[in-house]
Amino acid sequence: MPPFDPEVGAVLAAAGARAREVLTPEGLAAWQERDRAARPRPTLDRLRDGGRFEVAELAVPRPDGGGDVTLVSARPAGVGGVGGPLPLLYYLHGGGMVTGNAWSVLPRLLRGWALPLGLAVVSVEYRLAPGTRFPGAVEDCYAGLVRVAERAGELGVDADRVVIAGKSAGGGLAAALALLARDRGGPVPVGQLLLSPMLDDRGDTYSSHQMAGHDTWDRASNATAWQAVLGDRYGAADLSPYAAPARATDLSRLPAAYLDVGSAETFRDEVLAYADGIWRAGGEAELHVWSGACHGFDTIAPEAAVARDADEARTRWLRRVLRR
Repeated sequence: MPPFDPEVGAVLAAAGARAREVLTPEGLAAWQERDRAARPRPTLDRLRDGGRFEVAELAVPRPDGGGDVTLVSARPAGVGGVGGPLPLLYYLHGGGMVTGNAWSVLPRLLRGWALPLGLAVVSVEYRLAPGTRFPGAVEDCYAGLVRVAERAGELGVDADRVVIAGKSAGGGLAAALALLARDRGGPVPVGQLLLSPMLDDRGDTYSSHQMAGHDTWDRASNATAWQAVLGDRYGAADLSPYAAPARATDLSRLPAAYLDVGSAETFRDEVLAYADGIWRAGGEAELHVWSGACHGFDTIAPEAAVARDADEARTRWLRRVLRR
């Protein structure tokens, strides 16, 4: 298998077996409970950080009548207004579609991108599996995107400069959302930022076999999450690309894409194939494969040189795509 980056590998070695704990169907409920305990939801006051940021929650009714989707809207305080509406990062959190929340990802997004780039951020609290199976999560994300576009003026954001983004499961949902918005004639984002995206339910790429038992999120954990999301549709030959974007046969007319992944990562080959599919369809995609990086390398070892390089590349792409 490809060697881990020395700095990333040192962190993994120090973490030992905890770094590669396998998610199983039997252990899913306990995994979710541990995640909730490890990542408590920050309050809105904490997210405001002493007035540095303006933060609010917005409830969006689901089209199926199944309650509301919560959107968490945030921006640097005092930015916008006279200078006009802000570009928007519409963000979908990671967690295998079985864990995570819209609030916990905001501090890093606000410090890393909202402040330096003058962005507004909307983070989506989509429903998680197995409590809600496909298409619940992607429909939540779509309902939120439509409402944000409709209320752009009220929210102080520029509906013509929206980037949909996500990491891991959130990256897969962002790719699915781009397909869904295109096919329904919905809002048109200027870009899609797909960070180690979870794209393929089939788990049969070379890298998924190569990294089994080695990556922090391997094919066994990945299969457990996909089974939770898809239920009895798991493995179906005719599965919708809105569930697993790697199933898409038409990748034309999509927003400009940024994709990145680690060379020592389960998702490596499905991400490469997705970028290639966009290019073959005549689309625009910027692809980065970070040498020696595992899944979640920038969270596990944020001070590693490869993590800093990845952050800089993502920021440069965001700045370019939002200037169009």
